[in-house]
Amino acid sequence: MRVRVASEEDECLWQDFVEAHPDACNYHRWKWKQVIERSFGWPAYYLLAEENGRFAGILPLVLQKSWMFGRFLTSLPFFNYGGVLAENDSIEKALVQEAITLARQLGADYIELRHRSEHPLGLREKTNKVAVELVVEPDEEKMLKSLRKQTRNLVRKALKVGLRAEICGQAALNDFYRVFAQNMRDLGTPVYSKSFLQEIWQGFPANTYLCLVRHEDEVIAASFMSGFRHRLEVIWGSSLRKYLSMAPNMLLYWRMLRFAAEKGFEVFDFGRSTAGSGAHRFKLQWSSQEIQLHWHYWLSQGNQLPELSPINPKFRMAIWTWRHLPLVITNVLGPRIVRCLP
Repeated sequence: MRVRVASEEDECLWQDFVEAHPDACNYHRWKWKQVIERSFGWPAYYLLAEENGRFAGILPLVLQKSWMFGRFLTSLPFFNYGGVLAENDSIEKALVQEAITLARQLGADYIELRHRSEHPLGLREKTNKVAVELVVEPDEEKMLKSLRKQTRNLVRKALKVGLRAEICGQAALNDFYRVFAQNMRDLGTPVYSKSFLQEIWQGFPANTYLCLVRHEDEVIAASFMSGFRHRLEVIWGSSLRKYLSMAPNMLLYWRMLRFAAEKGFEVFDFGRSTAGSGAHRFKLQWSSQEIQLHWHYWLSQGNQLPELSPINPKFRMAIWTWRHLPLVITNVLGPRIVRCLP
């Protein structure tokens, strides 16, 4: 067996391995490499293990650096999942060992591997992140009845006040981005560039969807979704705060759940959250279940586990300041900052 950095000529065989492996997730697909490199300019090191002339394991990694957070390799930054994917534990360990060798060569401070399950890698681990998902009920009436009474009432409230939800294609990307950018500013978080979202659409045109909620002619809530195999994931969901009393976010998620059923998806993935956060509680009200995430770390000598969460007290002043900046400024500065965050 040997482990090496994949080249562009390996794309087809890499993708064949992903399609055949039962534990592969959306972000193991090769085209995410192109999306990230084109959008952010960061180098991607896609490691592959070969055994007896065939692919036996993969580990996608992206190198980022900033004056504040140092240099680090992540699998996969900007998204919820990634990590090592292999035929057995020994191949997993060989891939991770090669990643450590690469990290030392690149002068990286740490490696972060975002796994949906436990992996016996002998690495430090954080378990404060959870995913939330719901098995999709194909029958709309049964799906509605399976929800808690309060959740059903909030969905009906949004409908009674005249909100409308629709599934849209790429032509509605500007509508999504207006809501997304404002919501991110209000949360105190730098926003991604619109070109990043366009790159995702270009890479996965058949698997990318938008959902919009309108009040009269104004879009007041929106989401960006990605599908892979039997799973539909909402990557980003946003709503305008001044309309929250109308429950647009409830109608948004209800329409996405119905869309998942219409398209034949079996699982709706609400995405990751910090356990116990407001976002976590919102996702659990849909009669969903949480999945413990396992983020594994290799640390160079003397480094501590990274704490880049918005709840970290040392970021409190920066978040407060960002929330009070004009939107025109955060839309310009946000993409320059967020490219340095994993």
